[in-house]
Amino acid sequence: MAYGFPPEGPAQGQRPEGRAHRLPAPLRAPFEARTWREFGHQLLNLPMGIIGFVWAVTMLTLGAGLLITFIGLPVLVLALGGCRAIGRVERARARSLLWMEIDEPGPVRTRGRGAFPWLGGQLGSGVNWRHAVYCLVHFPWAVFSFCVSLTFMVYGWGFLTYPLWQWVFPTFTNRNGIQIYGDADGRHGWWLHTPLDLTLCVATGLIFVLVTPWVIRAMAHVDRMLVAGLLGPSRLDDRVTELESDRGVVVDTAAADLRRIERDLHDGAQARLVALAMDLGMAKEKLLDDPAVGAQMVEEAHGEVKVALQELRDLARGIHPAILTDRGLGPALSAVAARCTVPVAVTVELPARPVPAIEGIAYFTVSELLQNISKHSGASRGAVDVWRADDRLMVHVTDNGRGGASGAGGSGLAGLAERLDSVDGVLAVDSPPGGPTRITAELPWRA
Repeated sequence: MAYGFPPEGPAQGQRPEGRAHRLPAPLRAPFEARTWREFGHQLLNLPMGIIGFVWAVTMLTLGAGLLITFIGLPVLVLALGGCRAIGRVERARARSLLWMEIDEPGPVRTRGRGAFPWLGGQLGSGVNWRHAVYCLVHFPWAVFSFCVSLTFMVYGWGFLTYPLWQWVFPTFTNRNGIQIYGDADGRHGWWLHTPLDLTLCVATGLIFVLVTPWVIRAMAHVDRMLVAGLLGPSRLDDRVTELESDRGVVVDTAAADLRRIERDLHDGAQARLVALAMDLGMAKEKLLDDPAVGAQMVEEAHGEVKVALQELRDLARGIHPAILTDRGLGPALSAVAARCTVPVAVTVELPARPVPAIEGIAYFTVSELLQNISKHSGASRGAVDVWRADDRLMVHVTDNGRGGASGAGGSGLAGLAERLDSVDGVLAVDSPPGGPTRITAELPWRA
């Protein structure tokens, strides 16, 4: 979850770069749309706080009191459901007035079917109870923010514009102006009506007007923290969603690899072995009738066996190379670089070997990137650097080619980024047109 400020600018209410302001921020803040949107949010805090507090206290108390009967459980679930509905309205209000980007929490997970598992899931949901806590905690803050923002706004603009409406007092109240202090009958006191009084009043109002936007923004920041901390998805929910997505990527990648292996076996080694079997059958028949021709056919079959074996070795290397298992990442990457069509310098500095899964992903990442260098980069040289930084395995691949590589959807780099993301890895691509291309992969270090 996050919060930001879209159309008006890249930061909090700022315009996009290139459009300079004529007024400094303190002078233009009272007139910015952001100030008035957040002020509107502060005003709506009070009615929403009252609704949420009354609902939560009433229904939770009623449900707790009825727990001696079966009715108490449905009442508590109804109370939590109402709090979640209020939270939905609060998130929408935060999006529209605070320009806050916050995800909706996921549905409540239940184990099993039926009424009792559903009731248990609702009552055991941390998201539901965080919504209830928000309804209870938000009320006192709503009262405070409503009073403070309204007081600053009314006194600021009221004092600043006081000379424009000061005439109301002598016209309708027989007083010279606002009474600062004095007795009730109006014989003694201080009324704001002289030029000096009006000047002091305007100066005080100006100070309030200039300070009010920053007071409102500070309170709006507290509102954002309350909404983000209590009404957004929990870290556990985010992690579950991320793991479910990563699991889908892993399953899809494994299925694609199996299809590739099946295709390579069917179109390559299998077809070659079938042809080899037919050739050997023909050679067997020829050995009795024409030994010279039979020997020639056996010799050709022997060559086909060598080719088939090489294809099987290449296929096995694509599944998991033996050199990676036996000697580690350094020699394996050196072997991959040796097969690249451009010279590639390999530097591997690791204090120990990571787990085989991370080691394999790093190997295949470099293999795919070197294939891209061979096929698409037009480079004359490249480099591969691998090292450990804290708890991360860093892989850096560069080339001096034409650049323009992109990790946009549908490209090979996008698929590579998804594979890295499935193990909490990151792929960063820096490839401006004209080059050079720098691609960095970060993987978790798991020894």
